[in-house]
Amino acid sequence: MTAEPPSRGNSAAITFFSPDETRGLLSAFGAFFVWGCSPVYFKWLSHVSPIEIISHRIIWSSVLVLLLILSTRKIGQLLEIYRDPRRLFVFVLTTVLIGGNWLTFVWAISNDRILEGSLGYYINPLVNILLGMIFLGERLNKWQTVSILCAVAAVTILTIQVGYLPWISLVLAFSFGFYALLRKKTGADSAVGLVVETTLLFPVALGYLLYLTFTVDPATSTEAPTGFLFDTSTLLLLVGTGVVTAVPLILFTTAAKYLKFTTIGVLQYLSPTMHVFIAVYLYNEPFDQSRLFAFALIWIGLIIYSVDGYRGRRRPAVLKGVP
Repeated sequence: MTAEPPSRGNSAAITFFSPDETRGLLSAFGAFFVWGCSPVYFKWLSHVSPIEIISHRIIWSSVLVLLLILSTRKIGQLLEIYRDPRRLFVFVLTTVLIGGNWLTFVWAISNDRILEGSLGYYINPLVNILLGMIFLGERLNKWQTVSILCAVAAVTILTIQVGYLPWISLVLAFSFGFYALLRKKTGADSAVGLVVETTLLFPVALGYLLYLTFTVDPATSTEAPTGFLFDTSTLLLLVGTGVVTAVPLILFTTAAKYLKFTTIGVLQYLSPTMHVFIAVYLYNEPFDQSRLFAFALIWIGLIIYSVDGYRGRRRPAVLKGVP
């Protein structure tokens, strides 16, 4: 009597992730890895002013994401936003916020303050809780309150240690927090929303770069190149800022389709953690005991926040089984 081959059901039983979950995890890791490595990329452009870097980022990401929208036939969603004055006004606000966030992040990298920037992205989930309480009427439970108090204590310690408020961390955390709050009200696809924001900034960015290009005579000027007058390698890196912006967005959007929100919430800390290692071990930024203690408080707050969020999302499913 010959042995029967294992059934498909048995094969599926030993599979850890479904194909969709695997695709989602790979996409999420790809997105957060690119965002995590971004300080190295922008460090290569430290000889270019942050405003010029952001101008190029706006132009090239606008082109790439617009091509994506056209290829996925979402142009109708884009036109709907431009026809709705209220939604367009909200996008004007999100455009200012994300532009300021990008500029602050690049400025921090150029000025050897990557650690302070990473702290901002660690604080951001806790800022979201606070903004939800203030603007959406959400109530804090005791564990969320403890998480926010940990963040406040960490900022206080850093302020005492360095002698000034860690404004980079706070600007990054609150600008992205308000950005997420307002984007939630638009109800727009993430890629479509980015097209709206970058196209709103496109004329300003292009005008600024053209002004720099045509007001400097490369034959007589002793100043550093500006606008579109950079050497080939620098110009390619500037064009690549569009890829650094668009690719992780596409990957993140894919991950969001196939993964639970809690899974993405945990994975999002990969990027600022990479920023910490890059700052300390690659660029030798100071990480003394007081900074370590401040970051430890943030990590404790995030662990409490994540565990509480996970338990809160599981609770309804458990209660359904209760007679």
